[in-house]
This record gives sequence, C-alpha cells and structure tokens, in this order.
Amino acid sequence: MRVTLPYRLLNKFMIVISFVGVAVALVDSGFALSIWLQQLFHIFYLTLVLLGFAATVGRYLQSDTPLVVNKVAIFDLITSVMIFILLMVHFTDVVRAGYSMAIDGFIAIKIAVLVTFIREISDNDFNLNRAFLRPGQFFILSFLSVVLVGSLLLMMPKATTQPISFIDALFTATSAVCVTGLIVVDTATRFTTFGQVIIIGLIQIGGLGILTFVTYFSYFFKGGVSYETQLSIGEMTYARRIGDAVTTLKSILYVTFGVEALAAILIYISIYDLPGMSASEKVFFAGFHAISAFCNAGFSTFSAGLYDDSLRFNYPLQLIVSTTFLFGGMGFIIVVNLLRYLRHGAQRLLYRDSQRYAYQPWLLSINSRITLVTSGALLLIGLIGVMIFEYHGILAEHSSFYGKMITGLFTAATPRTAGFNIADMDALAFPTIMLTIFLMWIGASPNSTGGGIKTSTLAIAILNTLSIARGQTKVEVFRREISDISIRRAFSIMWLSLLVIGLGVTLISYDQPELELIKVIFECFSAYSTVGLSLNLTADLSTFNKLVVSVIMFVGRVGMLTIFIALIKNKHQGNYRYPTEEITIN
Repeated sequence: MRVTLPYRLLNKFMIVISFVGVAVALVDSGFALSIWLQQLFHIFYLTLVLLGFAATVGRYLQSDTPLVVNKVAIFDLITSVMIFILLMVHFTDVVRAGYSMAIDGFIAIKIAVLVTFIREISDNDFNLNRAFLRPGQFFILSFLSVVLVGSLLLMMPKATTQPISFIDALFTATSAVCVTGLIVVDTATRFTTFGQVIIIGLIQIGGLGILTFVTYFSYFFKGGVSYETQLSIGEMTYARRIGDAVTTLKSILYVTFGVEALAAILIYISIYDLPGMSASEKVFFAGFHAISAFCNAGFSTFSAGLYDDSLRFNYPLQLIVSTTFLFGGMGFIIVVNLLRYLRHGAQRLLYRDSQRYAYQPWLLSINSRITLVTSGALLLIGLIGVMIFEYHGILAEHSSFYGKMITGLFTAATPRTAGFNIADMDALAFPTIMLTIFLMWIGASPNSTGGGIKTSTLAIAILNTLSIARGQTKVEVFRREISDISIRRAFSIMWLSLLVIGLGVTLISYDQPELELIKVIFECFSAYSTVGLSLNLTADLSTFNKLVVSVIMFVGRVGMLTIFIALIKNKHQGNYRYPTEEITIN
C-alpha cells in the first residue's frame, strides 16, 4: 500500500512516540507512582491511542491504491473498532465518575498502546543490513539485549514481593531468555503475577527469538520481507531455498502457538479439581506451564515445581507437560515436517484411489528420520536406566506400576533440556545422576527451543565412528551420504561444549572450593544445555559464580560455534589445495 509523504512523516513520529508509550506503560505498571503522574501518563496513553487511530484511518485515506479487503485491512478494522469502543467506554466512565476516578491498573489502554506500537513499526520495511551485522552477530546481540532489558524489568518494585539485586535479576532474566530454568530466587514467592508475566514473556521471546517476531510482523503487514532479511533467516533456520525462509517462520509460529494453546487447555482440564486455586489462577497456571514446557524452560509458579504435594501424583498432568516439552525439543522444522508427513499419510488412507495423494518419496526428510530415531533411542535408554536405578529410590513413593512408568518417563525426558522436576533431585542415585548428565549434554534437537549439543550431533558422531570402524571413507545413513561440513560442525560443537563446561567447573570450584564437585559438574552441564535441573546448588552460588553460570547459560543458548562464527571474520578460500597428509591419532 503506497502512501504519501505526510503520512510517512506521521508514521515515523508514531513509531517514536509509541515506543515511548510502551516504555511509559512498563514504568507505570512496575512502579508505585503518585496520582498526578498516573493521570498525566493516562492522558498520554489516550492521546497516543487516538493518534494511532487517526494514523490507521489516514493510512487508507492517503493511499493511492484501491482498498482491498485482506488480512491487514481486517486487522485494522477490528483493532480500530475495539480502540474506538475502548475510548468511548473510558470517556463515559470519566463523565460519570469524574476525573478523580481510579486509573491504576487500567490494563486495556496499555494493551492498546502496545498494539499501536506493533502496528506502526510493522508498517516499515524491516531490513537486516548484512553489511552492518552478520546473522550470527544479530542473533547474539538480540539475545543479549533482551536479557539486559528483562533484568531491568524484573527489578521493578511491582514485579517482586521484595527487592532483588541486579545479579539475581540478571541471572533470572538470562535463565528465562535462554529457556534454562535455573533460579536463585523462588519464582512463586519472590515474583508477583506481573513479574511472572515478564518471565513468561522473556521465555517466549527467548524460545522463538526476536527475529522471528519482527520478521513475521513485517511480512504480515507489508506482504513480504527484504532479500537480505530472507538470507539471514535462511542461515538461521537452515532453509534449503531463500523463498522457504518466511514460510518456515510462519510454520514455526503457527506450530508454537497451536501446541501451547492445546497444552494450556489440557493442563487446565487436568487441574480443574485442584483445591485452593481460583479459576483465574488455574488459567494462569495452565498458560504459564504450557509456554514454559513447549519452550523447554522449566520455570514453574509453584515453589517445588511439579514436585509439589498437589501435583506430584497428577499423572495426566505429567503426560501433558512431558509431551509438550518433547514436541518443543524436537525442533520446529522437524515438527512441521512430521505433521506434513502424518497429514499426507492420513490423506492416502482416506483417498486411496486418488493420484493427488500418491506416495511421495522422502516426504519425511533425513533430518527428521535421524532426529526421531535418536530421540526415541535416548528416551528409551533414559526410561530403562531410571526404572533400573530408581525403582526402589525416587519411584518407591508411587504405589502403582503405572505411576512408576509415568514418573520414570518424565524423569528420563526432562534432562533433554526441559528442566521440570517431579522428584527430589538430591535423592537421585549416583548412576541416575551420571545418566542425567549424559542426557543433558545431548539435549534437544536442532532448531528447537532446547539446548545441548543436539541429537543430530550425537548421531553424526556415532555414524562417523562406525564408518571408521568398518573401514569406510564415507558416512552413510538412510541411503544418503552425510556431508563433510556436517561432520566437522558436529565435532566442533562437541569439543567446544566440553571446553565451556570444563572452564565453568574450574571457575566455580576455584571460587567456592567447598562445593561438592559432582554438584558443580551437574550444574554446569545443566546450564550449558539450558536444562534447568539442579542438585539444589544454584541458590548457594556466590555472586561471581552466578555470573559464571549466567555466561554458561547464554553461551549454551546461542552456541559457542555461533559465537566463533560471529566474531571471526570469514577467510577467503583460495582456489588451490595443499598435499594431503595423514596425521597419527592413536
């Protein structure tokens, strides 16, 4: 939609003023302000929303193209009508009650300010300038920015029941954005509902990434994104073709919010008879844990997590949560590919005689096959190990074999970067701790919300070892050959992860030599793989070690290899090859 210069100037002005409006709304929500300042802010909100309404109307009046009824026009119509109704209702209340009416906590007008900001900034062409920032650099900088902003938001008085230090806020924000789940202050008691909303917002942003949201909004309102941005998205999502980049992001968002919504509904049903909670508290609990589970964050609004007395024997809840975080840890691309494969299989059964739904080879990609086989094998190994090591341990309190199986399955699945605990971690047997460390190190699958070295890395390492043992010069699986760059990337990820974890263990043990070594090792593996499990050590860390663990979580989320790629300048590959030499290894 082409518009005139005056409107463009208004749009630029609206972006600035709406950004200020969002900042003011956060300050208003997080601090206890005087009445006169609240009223001043309130007038500012109303003015901003009214200007946004005028800008939306002007966008269509000033356009030199015919009006087309599309998704953007429908969105603008709905939001404009809602804002108009909001303003009318509010001014009616002002007339009836007078200007001295209570305005603290007037959430609707703040939501309208946020919608105005999103609409105005999305009306501009988003262009990730590759000359200024490479994709890896933008990825790292975006996460770092969200962590710092989140830290400041969590320090606001209304976000906590009692003040917390900047280090604790930074640690919590890093844990949320990096979807880890390690905590130094109790999420349930130290943060208010407003603070918990900030945490779940950081988890959602951290799980999907800022670029995902910004690109989608730009695509939704503008109908496309720049070529440079598509290239950057393609590098981050490993899209095979440039045109697939936006389609991939759309699928990621649809799958994410679809699974989270379904999980929230099922969680609410599973706790409908939970005593001591109102309906609104149950809704918040369901939504919070659905997002936390799918993003593999491990945060909970209960002090003891899912090990709480009212939840530890709720086996339907455990199944729902574990299924949700397994979906999230499977990888967005894998989930989308699997859903398409299942849909095609169902269509072939329904329309057997139709050529349209004939058999399609390799509809389930090799990435999906490797991920599903590896994930299934790890889950089975974990379940067998937990059942053997803990049958008379942490599983003993569950009277039925069904309860032991569900709890064992959950305990085997949660180290795959989920971080929810349904057992006392200090009560784990030593073999279970070692098994958990191994599962945490492997982590989730590529392009997922989880961390770790990833299942595909383990699979490639095993396949490469087998090929060497067989005397083969190529790594083959499912009648496909694994590329050399994938093999080199896999082994780089593995040794870099051990380097970071080893350095973390060394620094923590040096600063606090009194800490038990196995707990320190467990903590560092959990932090790097963004798992969130702990042998009750996190709260005992010193200020320096909290910073160390925060750095480990951040490095684990963005990836050490990504950091190297972002910091080291690309070297031009010469058009020549040196003579090949075989190095003695063993």
